[in-house]
Amino acid sequence: MASLPVLSGHEAFVRKSHLLGRRPRGQSQPMPHAEPESAIERDQRIGLQRIRDFLKVRTSYDVLPLSFRLIIFDTALLVKKSLSILIQNGIVSAPLWDSKTSSFAGLLTTSDYLNLIQYYWQNPEAVTRIDQFKLNSLRDIERAIGVQPLETVSIHPEKPLYEACRRMLESRARRIPLVDIDDETKRAMVVSVVTQYRILKFVAVNVSETQLLRKPLKHLKLGTYKNLETAKMDTPVFEVIHQLVNSAISSVPILNSDGVVTNVFEAVDVITLIKDTNYDNLNLNVGEALQKRQDDFPGIYTCYIGDRLDTIFDTIRKSRVHRLVVVDEDNRLIGLLTLSDILEYILLEGEGDDGKQE
Repeated sequence: MASLPVLSGHEAFVRKSHLLGRRPRGQSQPMPHAEPESAIERDQRIGLQRIRDFLKVRTSYDVLPLSFRLIIFDTALLVKKSLSILIQNGIVSAPLWDSKTSSFAGLLTTSDYLNLIQYYWQNPEAVTRIDQFKLNSLRDIERAIGVQPLETVSIHPEKPLYEACRRMLESRARRIPLVDIDDETKRAMVVSVVTQYRILKFVAVNVSETQLLRKPLKHLKLGTYKNLETAKMDTPVFEVIHQLVNSAISSVPILNSDGVVTNVFEAVDVITLIKDTNYDNLNLNVGEALQKRQDDFPGIYTCYIGDRLDTIFDTIRKSRVHRLVVVDEDNRLIGLLTLSDILEYILLEGEGDDGKQE
């Protein structure tokens, strides 16, 4: 676009006659010349639109596998028992149910256990009472340490999947419970829980137009590249937990002295440490804590700033990915790409606040 000439003070003044003068009938002002849309821009726009169209005609029911199990916790359950059940069943979250009111009461996640640990750190005299805490006391713990309240967002399973995604983004939730109404009792009934990963994999498997998303990350402004929380192998676990809670994040990259990524400490790693209510494990450093991971840990996934979104969808389709660490050719940390980042991009890129295309 050509630059406008700089006007002096008297030249910048617009006379009233210029404002009031009529333009001859039929004469129109020339429109500014728009840059032609490149092939890659067109493909990117079409790919995003196909994904959104797909999400708007599919429901959350469509994402669920043919067979699955659902574990729901009563809010009167002891926290330590809930922890044991999660570990025994290999899950990291569960819907909560208030049997007194027969109503959905939120979603228990690893963040709630991190809050409990943070509370223990701030109130060491309470360690003898922690084993007696019930799930319905988690709100008191949240208020005591000043963190976000328990996630209570949910959606009807027959609502469009697009709406479920928007609701997750608005609440910053990484998963959303599906709550239906029982035909006989007319009471709420938790059907399942849908995660960001399951939705994005559903898209990757069923929408072939993800292959049109050929723009690289560096041109998409996708991910976080500034003010990243990091740690080292000798960093105390307690310190990393403070980072997770205070920054409301689910992972912290682990670097060596040269800034090279050697691992990632995740919020779920804390669950393994306290599985036997052995809070002494929290005094370990990161390196010692990571040695206690399960043998089936899938590892960490990395990508380059020049990688394209279509290849990232290929990775999501083939592997259980929750985040990608963005590195350079020497594996030094550049940024972090989460599933929330990807979901927000495919839903909102190029659209206004009301969801309509600009």
